[in-house]
Amino acid sequence: MAIDPTAAASSAGASGTGRTRLADSYETFMNLLTAQIKNQDPLSPMDSTQFTQQLVQMTGVEQQLLTNDLLEKLVTNTGSGIQTSVSLLGREVRAVHNEAKLTAGKADWSYKLDREATEVTIEVVNSLGKVVQVEKTSGDDLKAGDHTYSWNGKDRTGAQLPNGETYTLRITAKDSAGAAVGVTNFLKGVVTGVEQSDGKTFITVNGVQIGWEKVTSIADVPKTASTDTTPDPDKQDDDTSSQQAV
Repeated sequence: MAIDPTAAASSAGASGTGRTRLADSYETFMNLLTAQIKNQDPLSPMDSTQFTQQLVQMTGVEQQLLTNDLLEKLVTNTGSGIQTSVSLLGREVRAVHNEAKLTAGKADWSYKLDREATEVTIEVVNSLGKVVQVEKTSGDDLKAGDHTYSWNGKDRTGAQLPNGETYTLRITAKDSAGAAVGVTNFLKGVVTGVEQSDGKTFITVNGVQIGWEKVTSIADVPKTASTDTTPDPDKQDDDTSSQQAV
């Protein structure tokens, strides 16, 4: 009895459905193959190359489904990830993230308290998990809503830490009853790069890579006032007249 594994899985259209059907077909195929070998005619044994080819065909179907999965992921990432992220280049974004890079002796974060707190402790943690700075907030910084935190890059001994390292902001907030208050950390800055790695799209903000799906708000970069260096014709005439009078 000949078994055609390709035909057994030919009805697999979508990758998910195809993979499920392939698993069922593969199990059926192996059971039939085992039964065929056990019950083959001793005087006319089955050619080993025949079922070897069948196994190769079954493996080929599985590899094709895997290829389809990868292509589908690539199309999805390219269509909704890279293209969307490229439009963020040069724009200011706010993203859910708790890491920031120490640059020019400082690092900035923002955070949101879900409700008013009576105690908020802010910790700056290095890449090794060591707490390098601890502060407690007070006043308006205990109210519900958005807040900012700027760190001067100094550790608990007052020593200035080197630029370029990435630090994590850890915030613990409690209410008057000692219950935890929800906190969300944000990183705000201009997008300077877009990269795709392992099927995921990342944007670079303040030197830190963030998943583009973490972005919560987008804004144009505020324009700085420029100095007009165009000479004023009236002023030039006045200056010339003064020089001639002298």
